[in-house]
Amino acid sequence: MKRILMSLLLAASALPMFGTAQAQELISNVPRKETLIVENPEGTIKNAGWFNIWAINAGGQSTGLHQLAMDAFWYIDPERGIDGVWDNSLASDKPIYNKDFTEMTVKLRKGIFWSDGVEFTAADVVYTVQTHLDTKGLRWSAPIQVNVASISAPDPYTVVFKLKKPNSRFHALFTVRWNAMWMMPKHVFEKAGDPLKFAFNPPVSLGAYTLNSFDPNGKWFIWQKREDWKRTTLARFGEPGPKYVAYVDAGPPDKRVIAQMNHQLDIIHDTSPEGMFTMAKQAKFSHGWFSGFPYAHPDPTLAAVIFNTQNEYLKNRDVRWALALLVDIKAVSMASYRGAATISAIGVPPTGTHPEYYHGPIEPWLKTFEIDTGKRKIKPYDPSIGKQVTDMLRPTLGDQIPTKPEEVAKAFGMGWWKPDPQAATELLERAGFKKVGAQWMTPDGKPFSVKITVEGESRPVMTRAGSMVAQQWRQFGIDSGTVVAQGTLADRRAAGDFDAIISWSVETWGGHPDLSYFLDSWHSQFVAPPGQPQPPRNWQRWTNPELDKIIEQVRGVGFDDPKGVELGRDYVKLAVREMPSIPLMSYNVFTVMDDTYWTGYPNAATAPYTDPVPNWANTKYMMVKLKPKQ
Repeated sequence: MKRILMSLLLAASALPMFGTAQAQELISNVPRKETLIVENPEGTIKNAGWFNIWAINAGGQSTGLHQLAMDAFWYIDPERGIDGVWDNSLASDKPIYNKDFTEMTVKLRKGIFWSDGVEFTAADVVYTVQTHLDTKGLRWSAPIQVNVASISAPDPYTVVFKLKKPNSRFHALFTVRWNAMWMMPKHVFEKAGDPLKFAFNPPVSLGAYTLNSFDPNGKWFIWQKREDWKRTTLARFGEPGPKYVAYVDAGPPDKRVIAQMNHQLDIIHDTSPEGMFTMAKQAKFSHGWFSGFPYAHPDPTLAAVIFNTQNEYLKNRDVRWALALLVDIKAVSMASYRGAATISAIGVPPTGTHPEYYHGPIEPWLKTFEIDTGKRKIKPYDPSIGKQVTDMLRPTLGDQIPTKPEEVAKAFGMGWWKPDPQAATELLERAGFKKVGAQWMTPDGKPFSVKITVEGESRPVMTRAGSMVAQQWRQFGIDSGTVVAQGTLADRRAAGDFDAIISWSVETWGGHPDLSYFLDSWHSQFVAPPGQPQPPRNWQRWTNPELDKIIEQVRGVGFDDPKGVELGRDYVKLAVREMPSIPLMSYNVFTVMDDTYWTGYPNAATAPYTDPVPNWANTKYMMVKLKPKQ
């Protein structure tokens, strides 16, 4: 018997799911046992009927649109992948470059159809790229116009890009990490007029699901499995389990917890550490990425204290290192994630394949790394910090805390920098700073002030981390505190309107060791002058001739060339020496999955086939693994 799926009303309790009065509407008459209900972290979508993902107009992206309806040439999974990290999706093979990387050929998969029955061919690719070449203001107009000289289709299943300059990583634009440049249906858009004004409602899907219905007020979106799902790229891995997938505005963290405990929210995108701990104790059908503490999924994103290196005093490496040596990462871990953090001493997030390519191989070098304070040499790296965090947690959490070194490293990280106020003093003094009474003064006699910009309530975990770091600096005699940029952090970050900021300028593929996803953008050619907007992702505005040389060498080698990993390690060592930002931890997401209606979710121990965080486009692969609970 079919049950009605409620978006805003609990089935098993008189408690409201998302609040009391805002929403008493039903989503749709779809059967609960065939429906996967997922939190959309974008919340309520302002322009709910806007599905033109190529034009930005207040429409949603994580509503299921880019997870279930879109498709791209390639995907790189942030974890292990269903059949390896790399997946040829719309493309039938990897990108084919000529010798000097000025031309890229793409062979397309045959037999893939749009949801309205029209076959996907090279004509769609040419139309998508040419439209971006001819139109300013589309989501991917700038990278296409910077890179592409021309595009052609020798036959219906082959596309040739001629590039304006050598670029061995051009394919990254069409390769999904979180998203990528999606393909447009030529037969729809060519009749629609201005692509910047076309709502694309209802959307024609290239994925295994098509739009069933949505709330005009933007609170829920329901997608339905296509009858012809076998004519999509996902079919290579089997039939998707859920017949329907609903993406809903799940409200604040406490409402998400209540909803899942009443089995009306199958996947919580993210909740607070406290909410996760409550569910671990009380909700026997709920679980995170790790079966026990720390529960959360470490995204391939590195949370850090990012310095504005165009700040007169923060240009000096000694000053940056002094500030790093005042940070007690154990206290930051406890303040931010209540200990459920995965720490990293290097400029690479400790997740996916990175520990085996970077953290592990580089640790012997870290153990011997020295800093000259001007009075002595110190070895700042302590390989036991991760274990120290677990030792702090074990008296309270007991057997939930792993003891095996490899499990500790995977969940909590490896080593970090030892707090060393004496070394910090020596480095500041060498830089010309003086301590007068309890206050550190700059070389020109002003109070040394470093404020940390945070997001406030919209990202409480990172805000708590910033508050703890500022407190540690303040206790040392530096004028420090937090500046709350609620709703404006992205703008201030791009403008360089900060001394230091808690954010990330390092985002990686996760499952693939190549670091160009973020590293190429750190080249000095992209650094904006003070006062002008900084293009992503070098928010620290750091320039270094050695860094430029590394990046230029990366551009000259193939994506899978082992030389790329060697160059990646060179970058890591340079970033350790220079400390342009203080790496803290991966951005851990408390994604919580309920086994009441569905089984087969990814997890760290037995099924690390993809990231469970449901706003990532890679979660389309989760659909073929999910099976209804019998």
